[in-house]
Order: sequence, then C-alpha cells, then structure tokens
Amino acid sequence: MLIGIDWGGTKIEGIAMDPSGDERLRLREDTPRGDYHGCVEIVVDIIARLEREIGETGSIGIGIPGSLEPRSRLGKGASSTWLLGQPVEKDLREAIGRDIRVENDADCLAASEARDGAGAGYNVVFAVILGSGIGGGVAVGGRAHHGPNNSAGEWGHSPLPLPHLDEVAGRPCYCGKTGCMETWGSGRDFEAQYARHTGEHLKAAQIMDLARRGDRLPNLLWERYVDRVARGLSVVVNTLDPDIFVIGGGMSNVVELYDVLPHAIGRYTFSTVFETPVRKAAHGDSSGVRGAAWLWVDE
Repeated sequence: MLIGIDWGGTKIEGIAMDPSGDERLRLREDTPRGDYHGCVEIVVDIIARLEREIGETGSIGIGIPGSLEPRSRLGKGASSTWLLGQPVEKDLREAIGRDIRVENDADCLAASEARDGAGAGYNVVFAVILGSGIGGGVAVGGRAHHGPNNSAGEWGHSPLPLPHLDEVAGRPCYCGKTGCMETWGSGRDFEAQYARHTGEHLKAAQIMDLARRGDRLPNLLWERYVDRVARGLSVVVNTLDPDIFVIGGGMSNVVELYDVLPHAIGRYTFSTVFETPVRKAAHGDSSGVRGAAWLWVDE
C-alpha cells in the first residue's frame, strides 16, 4: 500500500493507494496555519488513521509547500512561512517512527500528472500551481527533476517580466524579495485586487461569476491576471520549452483559463509560434497527494 500526504497551506490531505494507482481511502483536515508542530501532529494522525482503517501499513511520501535545503535539510521557499528553517524531514521521521520521503508539493504534482495524468506521454512536464501562492515543478521522463539547489520550477520567485509602469516598483514577497510572480499571479492576489478596488472580499470563483455576468471590473482584473501569468510562463518557454504545461491549484478550476492563456503566452515568447498544450491537471486537487504516494515507486 502507498500512503501519500499533501501538506498544504489550507488543508492537509492523506490518501492510501494500491500500487496500481487505485484509491482506497482519503482523509482531510484543515491546516492549523502558523502552527508548525500542530501540522506535524495532524500528518502523523492522518497516517495512523489510514493504516488503522485499512488494516495495513504502507510506504509514506509527503509533499510540503516548499522544499528542503540540499545540505541542512531545513525547510525553505515555503509560502507557509512557519515551515521556514524547520527540520521538517527529521521531525516527521521521528514523529512517524519510520522512513519517509519528502518532496516539494509542486514536484509531486508534476510527477503525478506525468505518470498517469494530463502529462502522460510527454517527456518534459512543467506543472504550474496557481493557488494561494504560485509554485512550479518539473518532471522529466516521468520523474521529478529537482536540480542541485532543490529549486527547479520555482518560477513564482522570478520577477514579473516586462513590467508596466504601475508594476515597476513591485510588491514585497514573503521570501524577502520584491516583485516576485508570487505577488502578481496567485489566486490570493486576484482576490486582493478585487478587494482593493471594491472593499468587498470575495473568493476567486465568486469574482469569476461576476465576470461571466458581464461585470466590467472583474473582467478587467481577469484580463490583467491572465496577462501577468502569461508573461511569467513565457520565460519558462524561452528557457525550458517544456512539452506541456499542466495547471493545478484553485485557479486551475477557472475554465476560461485554457482558452485565453495559450494565446496570451504566445504574445510574449521569443518563438513566433507557441504550440505547447496548456491543460488542467487530470487528477485536480488530488494530483499532489497522489504524487506524494508515488514517491516510493521507482521506475
């Protein structure tokens, strides 16, 4: 049995799968934001419940909203900032009492979709997370590629390309830099832009409902959002030119994205043509947790 844990910024999810990929049981709890040790306790509890209810033990893979320093193995690059500098891998291994594998959540998404999802059959898969933050992962030949710095795919912390005059100053990012894509293209920023103009706090899905009804402001904000994401991904095309983009995260559920984003990316690429497929993650919100479970399957 394969057990996968997706430690996210808003929820912690666990899945038990057969080696064939068939799901046996899934559990989910809200993330206690800001409480590192509370998160570790929930991860341990979900694993124990999965094994108790099924009556088997399994291998354990865990996806985290960040990555590990290659040498110190401390948490880095996490939008869930309470993981930064923490010995995540060590604490989880000691709390669970077994060997585990820990990877970046976007790398888990990339590997999952490359294996049996929207990226199956493509050699180089670039997974994009457009959620409360921005993430990215690269899978080559069906396996996650990390690089020597454990930073492959981190397009969310590159600056917004070709900034307009009102974007030049940039916005402060939790990572300590200014102007990161994270501050321009996340679902959280899309919602914040609407609140800034209206004083009303709505979820992205609610804002898009207004846009579909013809409300001018939501449509303008949506066009600006797509343009910024496209500028960011055009740099990925110019440097890596992946065989496919697979989109996950909350904004991946906006169906209009797949009609307008490819054309928008093509406006900014060096190449005069842009033929790269842009597709929604086939496993949706389950891609990350499935990818974590696959961490113990070596091909």
